[in-house]
Amino acid sequence: MALAEFAPPGNLTDFTPAQAAAWSRFIADAIAARSTDRDGTRRTQFFDPIGVSPAADAVARAVTWSAFPRRITLTTVPGVPRWRAADRSRDVQDEYCEWSVERTADGRIKRVSFTCEGPEYWAFLASSAPEVVLDRYRRHVSPSVRREDLFTPGDRYIARNRWNVTTTGGAMHLVQQNNTLLAEIELAAAATVQRRRGGRLLTSAQELIACSRYGDPDRNSDPHIGSEINALARAGAEITLTDPVGLYLDGLSTAGWATPDGADPADFWQVTRGADGFAVRAVYEVTGHDYLVGDITILGEPIVFGAQIAEHITMRLTGLAHRFGTSTAQPRGCLDGSAGAPGPLDVAAALVGPASTRI
Repeated sequence: MALAEFAPPGNLTDFTPAQAAAWSRFIADAIAARSTDRDGTRRTQFFDPIGVSPAADAVARAVTWSAFPRRITLTTVPGVPRWRAADRSRDVQDEYCEWSVERTADGRIKRVSFTCEGPEYWAFLASSAPEVVLDRYRRHVSPSVRREDLFTPGDRYIARNRWNVTTTGGAMHLVQQNNTLLAEIELAAAATVQRRRGGRLLTSAQELIACSRYGDPDRNSDPHIGSEINALARAGAEITLTDPVGLYLDGLSTAGWATPDGADPADFWQVTRGADGFAVRAVYEVTGHDYLVGDITILGEPIVFGAQIAEHITMRLTGLAHRFGTSTAQPRGCLDGSAGAPGPLDVAAALVGPASTRI
């Protein structure tokens, strides 16, 4: 069946029908803006799924990666130095997953909150339903959140507000500069272009990301996503992102974890936003037992950093491919450093221009 409208990330229910329709237009505009490569050529194997019935050979390709920032892994020694570095700032948590840690007065961890919600969604919601934004912050971050904490006197939403900027004060949505929904769409679209260098078809993750100039080669996510999507392109398929378009918490592995009373440590992982299979927010917190997260061990080490949990979280996006073997697109050469930026659509455009995205 053909898709009629893009759903909100996670199939969330924050929107009115009018807002939901406007969000669908925002995603459609984002996809349209990214149907052109940085050198001005068309990305012919990337398509908008609205109104398109998937062919009989359609497959959904789930791409997963570690939530722990690879840059930290590459630049620090294992153990406490690595965990401390990842917990130090949201700006180093660049795998489309960010977290915040709550501790007791004596420093033990009692709760870690994880989010993969794009800032675009929150800017969009804040532009038309600021009262919903305030309610969700109070529900998921703290009942002490005030409207003036989230909005300027002119009612402009502050994405990096006091409740959503540090690793200790709360985490409602992503704020690291590269962790955006538009970046996901650009990455997926750019990866649908087959590449060659010196007459040789490129297939490795690092060669592809360098040639197509998408994302960051030092992340877990970007090279792997690009490689998986490009493999579908090399199979001659037409490719898009599955609905609802978004980045998701795929799951938590608790192998090697131990609790003081033998309870299953997986039971303390609670998805708090997002429909089944589309988690955009989760917390790790002990409930119903007389101990804390800090009393749980991972491979014999007590949990003293949120990063220890992040090492065991996987993230996910899902591509949709169909019509395998039908594309006539030919591999292209590599983009050079003068290639322009991706398509013109950004969050500000979605809120104040073009008219098609307004609520």
